[in-house]
Amino acid sequence: MRTPSLARFGLLLVVLCGFSLCSQATEKLAPDFAGTHTYHDSSQALNSTALVKGRVVFIGDSITEGWGRFNPTFLDNVTRINRGISGQTTTQMLLRFRQDVLNLSPEVVVILAGTNDLAGNTGETTLTEITDNIASMADLATAHGSKVILCQLTPADHYGWAPEVKPVARMMELNAWIQSYAAHHGLTSVDLYRPMVIEEGRLNPRFSEDGVHPNAQGYALMTERLTHALNDVLAH
Repeated sequence: MRTPSLARFGLLLVVLCGFSLCSQATEKLAPDFAGTHTYHDSSQALNSTALVKGRVVFIGDSITEGWGRFNPTFLDNVTRINRGISGQTTTQMLLRFRQDVLNLSPEVVVILAGTNDLAGNTGETTLTEITDNIASMADLATAHGSKVILCQLTPADHYGWAPEVKPVARMMELNAWIQSYAAHHGLTSVDLYRPMVIEEGRLNPRFSEDGVHPNAQGYALMTERLTHALNDVLAH
């Protein structure tokens, strides 16, 4: 094997250094996949090392995020804290779960997640992968000393941003798993599907303008159901 000349060795160093610098620049410019920056400052301000009596943290996607806008007295970000991020899947939520949920030491964690997985927002995802992510969040919260409420998904028979997806069958299967998992692990499950669904898995237009996201009436129904569940969980 021939020994590289000094010139060739120098060129190799330039290429390697350039690649390293390019990689570092790419890393710095990479998007915040899990959304850890979104609530970083407010989570730091609320950070607690001990379980906070009465504190409830909601984690989810745009349906949870919008809940706070439609009903700010319910999700007041003082005792009931909104950690929803529009467009997120369960994979992204799990990545930020410690920062945005566990570090706040809530007495109760409410999880409403999975519809964007069905829509394929971060790529094709199996039901097993979705349920594993939800189970991991529930297990982490339980191990942390928090009580857990698992919400069944609100109905949707289509996604405007992913018209090729037909989610009804998989959504019903996922909701059945959520109900079963909660029952087998001593968690609370809240059914947000059946009170809001009409024929063929559609979200009742009384409760939504686009067939996916709740409107004021939809959030009022959800708030009523969650209030009953929270009162029961916090009382025990």
